[in-house]
Amino acid sequence: MTSVALALYDGAMLFEAAAACEVFGVDRELTDTWYDFRVCGPRRSPVGGWLRVDTPYGLDALATADTVVVAACADIDTAPPPDLVAAVRAAHDRGARLVSLCTGAFVLAAAGVLDGRRATTHWEHAAALAARYPRVQVDPDVLYTDETTVLTSAGKAAGMDLCLHIVALDHGAAVANALARRLVVPPHRAGGQAQYATAPAAPDTAPALAGLQHWALERLDEPLTVPDLARRANMSTRNLTRRFTAATGLTPLRWLHTQRIRRARELLETTDDSVELIATRTGMGTAATLRRHFHRALGVPPDTYRRTFRDRHGAAAAAG
Repeated sequence: MTSVALALYDGAMLFEAAAACEVFGVDRELTDTWYDFRVCGPRRSPVGGWLRVDTPYGLDALATADTVVVAACADIDTAPPPDLVAAVRAAHDRGARLVSLCTGAFVLAAAGVLDGRRATTHWEHAAALAARYPRVQVDPDVLYTDETTVLTSAGKAAGMDLCLHIVALDHGAAVANALARRLVVPPHRAGGQAQYATAPAAPDTAPALAGLQHWALERLDEPLTVPDLARRANMSTRNLTRRFTAATGLTPLRWLHTQRIRRARELLETTDDSVELIATRTGMGTAATLRRHFHRALGVPPDTYRRTFRDRHGAAAAAG
């Protein structure tokens, strides 16, 4: 029987911890053997702002677990408890499988176990993780990563995706699918977390470029090119590219593409427009082009995105 230890600590988040408890801590008799599950942490540590840990297992119990799951932390700017970091590092050195849920990745990174590995966390905090731990290969778009002995999940509900993935690894897809049905969740979600991230707006820039951006945003349905933008700004294409990249971090062409995807997301959420019409309204030209670029940017096709994020009130208002 594989033993799983959930590490809780002062500042751990409740949602992700509960997901691990539901998956690994409840034997629903889907297979002959289930996990030997323990919740570990300092006594009376607050969890999620509502509860306090009352468990006979301290963080020292992580040393005997086959799999250690680290719950998310509420404040990424507060250093994780040193005893937690030490226990996680010791478990890793012993050969345990390490799993972080959401911002629990910051704990694994502090322990040094993510160095040179691909990892993820909540999309809002991915940039902070990459900046603070430059040796970690942060992927902000996926729902989870699997580096065999170290696994990380994106934000919130993605922790459930990763837990089900681990069940599939340990017990097979049929058991994981059966468990997902019992939990009334999908066994596998399409795409990554890029589709859930807030669509970027035009960044603040110098007044001259801000005016150019506003002009371009009003003409996204037109086949704008970088030379078109350069002529509007009375610059050479080379000079525009240099100044635009310095001000926004994106080339003019990349910025145009990003804004077209953003506009497509808005239209999919709030209108009944067909994919073909949205392709026209966003300057993508054809539905095939929109589908290709949309899937590449967000990991799902436009139709799937619309079903997931449909704003029925917005669509009704638009229709009216």
